Amino acid sequence: MRDGLRLAPLFPLNNTVAVYRDGCMSAFSFKQDEKLDLAARAAWLYYVAGNTQQAIARKLKISRPAAQRLVAMALAKGIVKVRVHHRIAGCLELADQLCRRFNLSLCEIVPSNGDGTDPLLRKLAVTGSQVMETYFSATEPKVIALSTGRTLKAVVEELSEIPRPQHRLVSLVGAFAKDGSSNRYDVTLRAAEKTGSKYFLLPAPMFADSPEERKQWCHHRLYRVVENLSAQADVAFVGVGEIGPGCPIQRDGFVTKQEVVELQQSGAVGEILGWAFDLYGEMVKASTHARVTSVPLRSPPSRPVIAFAAGLRKVRAVLGAVRGGWVNGLVTDESCARRLLEARD
Repeated sequence: MRDGLRLAPLFPLNNTVAVYRDGCMSAFSFKQDEKLDLAARAAWLYYVAGNTQQAIARKLKISRPAAQRLVAMALAKGIVKVRVHHRIAGCLELADQLCRRFNLSLCEIVPSNGDGTDPLLRKLAVTGSQVMETYFSATEPKVIALSTGRTLKAVVEELSEIPRPQHRLVSLVGAFAKDGSSNRYDVTLRAAEKTGSKYFLLPAPMFADSPEERKQWCHHRLYRVVENLSAQADVAFVGVGEIGPGCPIQRDGFVTKQEVVELQQSGAVGEILGWAFDLYGEMVKASTHARVTSVPLRSPPSRPVIAFAAGLRKVRAVLGAVRGGWVNGLVTDESCARRLLEARD
């Protein structure tokens, strides 16, 4: 006993020490795994069993503030994932119209209410992960192809951990940037970590320095292994990037400012895997296409190719992608969907 506090060892917790005040634990120094275990227990009591935080505190013999912190930790660490399964009627109607207008086999629309970039990305990630999980959760072996980018990375981060060692994951995009640094938005490795699947990275930069160098990369034995595997993919998940000053492929060091200007002058409004297209989905004539090493898409796709993109800045790029038939599935937001439908043929 010291200054009104009683120190008591909690023997199930590997000799860690808990501090009690008035019979309740008010501070604790558990190891990280043990904290997460307790956070999961608190989350279960709160979200599933419907206990109040006061009731959780009583059952776990902790203080109410500690119970509140544990529930918040469970949400922050991804132990708890909040998903709304009711499809909003307005979004459902927009999705149906987009499917009919652009011959899509799948379309999911998330509600948007003047959201900023981060909240909108969060919404898209939650819905996008549900779409992904329909494929990842399959028990029969699947080959799943993935591109790269911020949006796709956010979607993969929302994936539940689903042990699927029988799947093979393959990257459609070169594994490193122009300066030789690794692609920090590559998602194949992260998806493999969540599923235990075998993964295959494309051993090349997204853009080679010259057409001759591209031939060397693309004729390498390991490149052909990945390319052949990608042709067997049961589904492909891709991001759609806009083309303009400071666009993702420039910001991430794949192309220069001058090359972006050239792409714009050729009519490019968007790109998938580095392959740039105009507002009507036609591939543009640009020098970058002689150097891009990404596995090219087919139009129309012979498999599900599902794109993830949201925000008004993406409208022209997404419009070109669906008009050109480069994708046959789309997860986007309400505002972008309305602009797509307003576009004239």
